[in-house]
Amino acid sequence: MGNIRKSAGLSDIGNDARRQYIDAQATFTAWEEATKRAAEVRGGMYWKQQGKAEYLIRTSPQNAQKSLGPRSAETEAIFTKFTSTKGELEARRDQLSKALVQHQRLNRALFVGRAPQILVEILNTLAKFGLAEHFMVIGTHALYAYEAAAGVRFESTEALATRDVDLLWDTRKRIRFITKMEKLGSSMIGMLQKVDKTFEIRDEQRYTAVNSSGFEVDIIRREAAEGDPHPLLLTGNENDFRVVQAKRAGVLLNSPSFSAMIVSPSGHMARMNTVSPLVFAQFKRWMADQPNREAMKVDRDRLQAELVEQLVEEYLPHLARDKTAGERVDALQP
Repeated sequence: MGNIRKSAGLSDIGNDARRQYIDAQATFTAWEEATKRAAEVRGGMYWKQQGKAEYLIRTSPQNAQKSLGPRSAETEAIFTKFTSTKGELEARRDQLSKALVQHQRLNRALFVGRAPQILVEILNTLAKFGLAEHFMVIGTHALYAYEAAAGVRFESTEALATRDVDLLWDTRKRIRFITKMEKLGSSMIGMLQKVDKTFEIRDEQRYTAVNSSGFEVDIIRREAAEGDPHPLLLTGNENDFRVVQAKRAGVLLNSPSFSAMIVSPSGHMARMNTVSPLVFAQFKRWMADQPNREAMKVDRDRLQAELVEQLVEEYLPHLARDKTAGERVDALQP
């Protein structure tokens, strides 16, 4: 396992697991880029006979069709370039997908990660359908991104104890999000049901979905501002989430972001987008000071803040020098 560093509250994952994480991350980021580029050439092209002429037709993934003009040297060049590029990009994506399978097995063998499998699957589903940019993971589950990036484990089970994930929806992009969902012909609860068909929205708490195992997904938003409608239905589907306002969530949206590859015990990988660790810590301290905060949560808030600050100091010191993060942290003060 190699030498393992250990300090109060944090344990290093060890050299073998760290090297594997770095290797897997390199492949994962290459796969993300390849997937993005392959998506740019989704759909297809074909020649269609219309009367005495042939026309080049471009098709979308939804099977919409657009004529690019009659057959000519120019349209033949377009067709050749498209089919060649599409083949190359899809081949690269597929090769990297196979490489990820190998890394998944190595991740599992070397105990690289411990993020909940269902969290990994939810994040991958959002990414697959182009929805990841609209949501930020906040709350306890963000700890998995911080520890993954640092190559450590938070030793406290209390700090990680939760059965729900909070997804902060960026209402500034709501028109784009709604348009995307309309094109997909789906709802947010429909997306979650692709992960686990037992997810249902709670009747008494329409911003929460829960599955048969008791795992919950909360969709929250910033306090209404800049013309935000309120109350707010997440999509045009009346049976979808009613997004709840969260106090000072707007500060988190405007804070420096943080992104890391997380890994489940099975070795599967996903990208988590969240807030900068120091912003997280300061937000947790602010929450702990709220007079209506439950006593049990107050203790956990402070514990999480202390652990994340320690992690930054010992393993991610470059983040402590982020002046922008400090400015956003100051905004949390009364």
